[in-house]
Amino acid sequence: MAPDLAPATVTPSGFTKPARFPSRAYVTFLAGNADYVKGVVGLAKGLRKAKTAYPLVVAVLPDVPEEHRRILESQGCIVREIEPVYPPDNQTQFAMAYYVINYSKLRIWEFVEYSKMIYLDGDIQVYDNIDHLFDLPDGHFYAVMDCFCEKTWSHTPQYKIGYCQQCPDKVKWAAELGQPPSLYFNAGMFVFEPSLSTYHDLLKTLKITPPTPFAEQDFLNMYFRDIYKPIPLVYNLVLAMLWRHPENVELDKVKVVHYCAAGSKPWRYTGKEENMQREDIKMLVKKWWDIYNDKSLDYKRTPTTEAAAVALPSEPVNLQPFIAALSEAGAVQFVTAPSAA
Repeated sequence: MAPDLAPATVTPSGFTKPARFPSRAYVTFLAGNADYVKGVVGLAKGLRKAKTAYPLVVAVLPDVPEEHRRILESQGCIVREIEPVYPPDNQTQFAMAYYVINYSKLRIWEFVEYSKMIYLDGDIQVYDNIDHLFDLPDGHFYAVMDCFCEKTWSHTPQYKIGYCQQCPDKVKWAAELGQPPSLYFNAGMFVFEPSLSTYHDLLKTLKITPPTPFAEQDFLNMYFRDIYKPIPLVYNLVLAMLWRHPENVELDKVKVVHYCAAGSKPWRYTGKEENMQREDIKMLVKKWWDIYNDKSLDYKRTPTTEAAAVALPSEPVNLQPFIAALSEAGAVQFVTAPSAA
């Protein structure tokens, strides 16, 4: 039996805000002393090229070396040290080991000096301004739906029957499998509202949540499933979409690219892994490097940039580009069922 589908609706009337805003920021996460700092530097420069009005906060664990912190500060980032968040021991044996440290991302809900934030993984690049996402209505968790077609999903019933929420009509959810899964987002990019009460409840819930392979991504999907609202994939293009669902991708309209496919991180790219010799992949890797190597995008500490850190926009924000993107993407499909996470 096919899942019940209902289109999401967005009301244009709430999209233009008054001239003055509470504080907002982008935020990313960094751990360890490896080369991921290059990804964050690239992200900072990409946001600058896109002419964002808001700063990039980098939540760093104590093991991030001082040299890397200085590099980030020299690129205009606000560096905030956070303590690690460790799930119960009985969870770590089930989660994929390299995902476990990502539970520390829950600390960003403590950043309550900001009324709204957009989280971006360090292997993401922003190619067009997305500041308008800050004006989405409060009270929801916004992110892009994930794809279930890669082998990393082989443990799931979705993968085993070939079902994917990116093309829910291609393979129907089998009635004998029970209720179809809830919509599931990729946690590499999301729009959220910091809150101490939410933060404390997240940690409390983590202690009693059954273990799952995708660690904090599964956990966030479970926790926010009732207020999750999908946004178009142009705001987080997971590269596997290029070969799994090319019919859903208009590459020239993509604003945010997530280099999460095996072998796709530009600063580690060799072209040897599967799909990495595709022309669109090579183009996107080059596009990332063009921004990273562009010296004109380095942060320049001037009186103007210092003032911009605290300045508020002087004009109302028009969200018509976002509404248009929603229209182009078609109605977002909601699956009305309990979470499978």
